[in-house]
Amino acid sequence: MPGTFSQIYIQYVFAVKGRQNLINKRFEEEVYKYISGIITNKGQKSLAVNGMPDHVHVLVGLKPIMRISDLIRDIKNNSTNFINEKGWLNQKFSWQDGYGAFSYSQSNFGKVIDYIKNQKQRHAKKTFRQEYLSFLKKFDIPFEEKYLFEFYD
Repeated sequence: MPGTFSQIYIQYVFAVKGRQNLINKRFEEEVYKYISGIITNKGQKSLAVNGMPDHVHVLVGLKPIMRISDLIRDIKNNSTNFINEKGWLNQKFSWQDGYGAFSYSQSNFGKVIDYIKNQKQRHAKKTFRQEYLSFLKKFDIPFEEKYLFEFYD
């Protein structure tokens, strides 16, 4: 019986509600590991997870049985519950509605991992708004400003 073979790389980008700087250095590594675990437990391949205090980038090797929207829903719901249950913050944590999902080829795979790993250095030169708009333009994704993340540059 023939099998199904695929290689689908998706980079997710999502932000903290209100773009607050709530992903603190004290616990960011634990949050990123937890997000990676969610991906793995869903039968997908977690390739890179990193971000800034107000947003996260995730690169996933996605199997065709998993819908892009289902995985990000599970990542956001489960990581929200995890952060809130840990009691790291003096307020309720949640992610903003919406996300970006960008596909990459095998030839760009290493560059995307490096990009995600070096988020802190990149954002010393570029705001999240500049970064996100550059993704939308690079991938030729039409958008209306009113439907983008809340940007506070």
